[in-house]
Amino acid sequence: MISRLPPVLGLACVLACVLAGCGAGGSSAPAPHAEACRPVTPGERVAIPAGAYVIGGPVRNPEERPERTVTTPGFDIDAHEVTNAQFAAFVAATGYVTIAERQPDPADYPDIDPALLEPGSAVFGVDAGTGYWWRFVPGASWRHPEGPGSDIEGRGSYPVVHVAYADARAYADWAGTDLPDEDEWEIAARGGGHGTDYAWGEEFRPGGDWRANTWQGVFPVIDRGDDGFAGLSPVACYEANPFGAFDMIGNVWEWTASPFDASGAAGTIRGGSYLCAPDFCARFRPAARQPQEWDFSASHIGFRTVTREPAQD
Repeated sequence: MISRLPPVLGLACVLACVLAGCGAGGSSAPAPHAEACRPVTPGERVAIPAGAYVIGGPVRNPEERPERTVTTPGFDIDAHEVTNAQFAAFVAATGYVTIAERQPDPADYPDIDPALLEPGSAVFGVDAGTGYWWRFVPGASWRHPEGPGSDIEGRGSYPVVHVAYADARAYADWAGTDLPDEDEWEIAARGGGHGTDYAWGEEFRPGGDWRANTWQGVFPVIDRGDDGFAGLSPVACYEANPFGAFDMIGNVWEWTASPFDASGAAGTIRGGSYLCAPDFCARFRPAARQPQEWDFSASHIGFRTVTREPAQD
């Protein structure tokens, strides 16, 4: 998908800060999580009980919503983000081609020279010359996350990325599942709690431990990988929430079925990603919402699915 990618300003200032040691923290790094990754079972789900749940708040950004009570008849949600191995099984069974792998239609991009339209996706990486940290990479896709020459060999347990909404929807249809709406997603992410900034309480790192895969260092220049991961991590490498769901916060943004606003022009992604940092995104909170073009894909966007009880007659 071709899209306008966000520019980056002040990279020189960030580099100066890095050289000066800004954001180093001052405390020793905890033991890495790399050895703690849990073996996962494809299709494993956790049950979210029926009942009333408080979601929303504390409001930190204009697009967020205040606390409110919602009810659910109960549903099951994937215990972890859909992995490369799971998505590969879907593609093998159906021959599905993701949006990032398709030749763009010039009619969809009237302002772009058709000769410049190529299949590809957005990949994170700071360009020291331009200061941009996102770039459209021809040939980047779920099979080639960093572009041509990269692959997912040995990364079957990593979350699939470079999936647009339609790709996530196609997988869910094949699997006999659905994408969660925003309320379902947040209920699952909060693990039964409410009223706190983070799913696990008020402290970002309770006891000095990392509870989610986020950026560790000075964004966007240095991700120190203090917890054993610089960039994406396999699924289920951090403590599950009280419902038993892994990585609801961090690692990759997750598509929901909900439009961002009444216009329906953009979808909604939730949960933040490995690129969220206290000095930048800071959307590693259950209440945080992010608009996203429906046909956009990138190296930090994935998804998980839900199943619901059929309506009773």
